[in-house]
Amino acid sequence: MSSLSAQEYPVQSSPAALRALIESRRAVRRFTDEPVPDAVIRDCLEMAVLAPSSCNLQPWSFQVIRDAQLRARLHPVCLGQQAARAPLLILVLARPDTWREACAGILEHWPEAHIPEPVRRFYSGVAQFQYNQGPFGLLGLFKRQLVRLLGLRKALMRRPNSLAEMRVWAVKSTALAAQNLMLAFQSHGYATCPLEGFDEVRLRKVLDIPRRAIPVMILAVGRQGERGVYNPRLRFPLEQHVQWL
Repeated sequence: MSSLSAQEYPVQSSPAALRALIESRRAVRRFTDEPVPDAVIRDCLEMAVLAPSSCNLQPWSFQVIRDAQLRARLHPVCLGQQAARAPLLILVLARPDTWREACAGILEHWPEAHIPEPVRRFYSGVAQFQYNQGPFGLLGLFKRQLVRLLGLRKALMRRPNSLAEMRVWAVKSTALAAQNLMLAFQSHGYATCPLEGFDEVRLRKVLDIPRRAIPVMILAVGRQGERGVYNPRLRFPLEQHVQWL
């Protein structure tokens, strides 16, 4: 973690450069056999984890799959999709189960000599109650009732207060990191395709995935091959999605 504030970071891009990068990213289905260098993979992962996350708990992990035999075993798991033949696959996992370690890690690795007391109190106290759902989610059930009562008098944070809500909580932050990861590879000249079509049961048989981890996507990565993009880009009109208030 860096001690620089957002204002202290030099701006090295522009709206036009960012737009060009985002517009150049397409879901590519065919890749060449050229491998992706480890240095590029590491750089992109470093940019991925710069994504924001709820309370900075960073509920994500990644499995970088370079081995050709392992990738071949994953091809049928990904329902035979052409993109799954990419020279690099990255499994993006949401981790609703790592919040406790993250709280301890933030206090251990705080980037300043002195941890502000509000920060210490939050991660050693408030967060321990806020994210803890208890055995079988029973504490979450109690918290939902408590929130209903306290919410009659004031605005407060009402979620996550169940194991299911913890899964949503983790996936939301992980999706931000996944987008960073795709754009990072694009900036290096490597194409990507986010794959959500896979058999999770078979995926867990092929890869060693923690029991409570949630496979969000398998990201196919490589140099774009011939006819790698199947169709022109289609997006609905902005007015269909935006309400100006």
